[in-house]
This record gives sequence, C-alpha cells and structure tokens, in this order.
Amino acid sequence: MGTILDTVVIGGGAMGSAAAWALARRGRQVTLLEQFGPGHHNGASHGSTRNLNPGYHRPEYVAMLAEALALWDELEQDSGERLLTRTGIVNHGPDPRLPLVQAALTEAGIRAESLRPDEAAERWRGIRFDQQVLYMPDGGQLNPEAALPAFQRLAAARGAEIRHHTRVVELEIMVDGVRLTVEAGGTGGTTEVVTAGQAVVTAGAWTAKLLARAAGSGTVRLPRLTVTQEQPAHFRVADEQAVWPGFNHTPGSGPDYRNWYSPVYGMQTPGEGIKAGWHGVGPVVDPDRRSFLPEPVQLAALQDYARTWLPGVDADSLEAISCTYTTTPDEDFILDRIGPLVIGAGFSGHGFKFTPVVGRILADLATGTRPAPQIFSASR
Repeated sequence: MGTILDTVVIGGGAMGSAAAWALARRGRQVTLLEQFGPGHHNGASHGSTRNLNPGYHRPEYVAMLAEALALWDELEQDSGERLLTRTGIVNHGPDPRLPLVQAALTEAGIRAESLRPDEAAERWRGIRFDQQVLYMPDGGQLNPEAALPAFQRLAAARGAEIRHHTRVVELEIMVDGVRLTVEAGGTGGTTEVVTAGQAVVTAGAWTAKLLARAAGSGTVRLPRLTVTQEQPAHFRVADEQAVWPGFNHTPGSGPDYRNWYSPVYGMQTPGEGIKAGWHGVGPVVDPDRRSFLPEPVQLAALQDYARTWLPGVDADSLEAISCTYTTTPDEDFILDRIGPLVIGAGFSGHGFKFTPVVGRILADLATGTRPAPQIFSASR
C-alpha cells in the first residue's frame, strides 16, 4: 500500500528547503524529497558564497529584499549559524538603472550611497571602478553550505520529514492531489508510491523534465526554462591588504567591453579567492549530462576581465567552478499554483538572496493564504 501525505516538496535545494521550513512553521505535515545527498554539487545551491545584492528598483523585488533581510537575521538567530557576512555590495558601470535603484532602496529603508570611482577605489583597491558607483552596505555574502542544512534542520525540528537520495521517477496529477513513484537509494533502489494532497515543485534544473513527463489532468504550461552550465572562477588574491565587497559590473559600449559576454558579478570566498563570473551565458545543458568543465573561450574572456578590472587578483591563477542557472525569458521567477502543484522555478541566477521569502510565498500558495505577485505568474 502506498504512503498518503499532506504536502510533498520535490527538490531539496535552497527553495525546497525554505518551503519545507515555512510550511513546518505553520504546523503543516511536509515531506521533502531530494534526489541527491546533502551538500551535493549537481545543481545551483552549493558552495559557500552567494551575493546578497540589493540592487533592485522594481517594487516587488524591493519589498522581497526588505523581508529577506529580516528573515535571514531571524534564521541566524534560530539556527545559531552565521549565514550572512555583511561586506556590502558595490554596483558600478554605465548602468542607467543605478539612480532608480538608489531611490527605491532609500524609500524602502535599505541603505544606498553614490560614490565617485576614485572614492570607491580608496576603500576597495582590489577593484577598478567604472564611471558611477552605488554602495549598498546592507548587502553581503550568504553561505549556502550553512543555509540549506539550517533550513532543513529547523523544518525537521517542527516535524518535517527530510528524505535524501529519493528521486521522483513518475508524477501523476489528479483532481484531488498527486501520485508520485519515488525511488530511494539510487537506480535499482526501493520503489514506493506516494500520494499527497499537493506537491511543491522546487526541482531547479530538473523542473521542466519532471513536469514534461507528468501524467494526468492537462499539461502544466510554464514560461520556457533554459538550463545553462555557468562557469565562474575563484582567482587568487594578489593584494592581501585589499578589502573586498561583493560587486556587480554592468558593461557599456566601447573597446573596454568588446570581449564581454554579460554583466560580471563577484565576491570574496574565504579560503578560495575572489569569485567572479559572467551572468547566465553558459552553454545550455541537460542537468543529467553535464561536463562540469569550463567553456574555454568564456573562461579566457573572464581572465581578461580580471586583468583589466580586478587589479587585486592574479588573473593567471584560478580555479574554475560550475553550477546551473535555470532561467526564464524575462528572468523573473515562477511562483504559482496550478491545481495541486505549487511551483517555484526559474530563479535565473539571482534568486538565492530571496530564499526565505520564496519559502514563505510557496507556503502561502500551498495553504491558500495569499497569491504571489502577478509578475511571477506561470501564465504571464
């Protein structure tokens, strides 16, 4: 006989772990299914640094930022873990949105200060600053390696069941819930049929594959989800006395930007160097058939960027790393309910900072508390 559950969360990365935490805080029975083991490197939620970049001006994101800053503080207190290092974030370059960002953040009570490039260089000499600079001291670096176990541990303390090495091989959508066939222990392991009143789908790069093979009441239609293998790198610090904020650099036109693929983001990862990477321009991949190897032309261009714009690093001494982006056409998230499915997907390389808020929104959708903002609708 199959197991009957209330709410099952499919995918135990950042967003699924946060959804389990948020649901468990509301007293809901929740079971989290994750196909890999703790701390795996197959998706988008590993490593020890992600920028909490407050550089938004659209009201939906600014409101989520304010909530996220409060929730990360709450999570640190509840878990006893340090999850956010407030180094500040510095955005620079010929980006016409920076004055809009400063105005929106200031109105929301999130600090933002315009600096001249020479002023910024006096504070952070490891970076060459470009034209205009916006310093946001409330930003910094989040630690996924600490945050995911904290979400799961707090969820489990409130009764959530966390099941690693458990893969959903079949998903059937029914009128009154979902039926899952799950395989525990890897290929050839134990197979079980699980019935639940609803499923929260937070499967990251596997979302489209999972929903494409779902059976039952109609096709689940989402904006296109493109999975790319992103290839940032850690560069060795050459200037040991330099102080490093998180940074984002938007290009303009002209010869200084001719070999750019996209804006560049970066931050210091303690013990590993200065992380820098292009945004969302890696090769399209099947998440089950990744090489994990850097694309050499993009990596060489990233080294050229470091030589020009990051004087505090050794551009010839680096270690390439790999993660996935799952990106929507407009880079806005998908946070919606379709029948018995609550879907959190398409975080487009800028979602991690919002993790506890996304968990709250998914819990709202699962409990019928309130809808998500319209910009995140699956039917937009």
